[in-house]
Amino acid sequence: MDMITSMVAEKPVVIFSKSTCCLSHSMTSLIRSFGANPTIHELDEMANGQEIESALLQMGCQPSVPAVFIGQRFIGGSKKIMSLHVRNELVPLLKNAGAIWI
Repeated sequence: MDMITSMVAEKPVVIFSKSTCCLSHSMTSLIRSFGANPTIHELDEMANGQEIESALLQMGCQPSVPAVFIGQRFIGGSKKIMSLHVRNELVPLLKNAGAIWI
């Protein structure tokens, strides 16, 4: 948990992903489409990726990726992000976190 906290500290948007996960890629593309520049952690390309994935699962990320943090808070996976987007709540969240300025 502390590892995750330090990885998302001081970054407006962080996405924990796997390079082979199409949903992770889609969430990254969606967030970038608003002008945000998320920090991406590809768990399958990191030496401690399995350890991070276990920590994400313990936090309630089901499945473990994509796991999207906005403003240092765990927001959710692809279903939650799409739900926020459909309800026009994603952009205000990104603005409040300082990820976009429009």
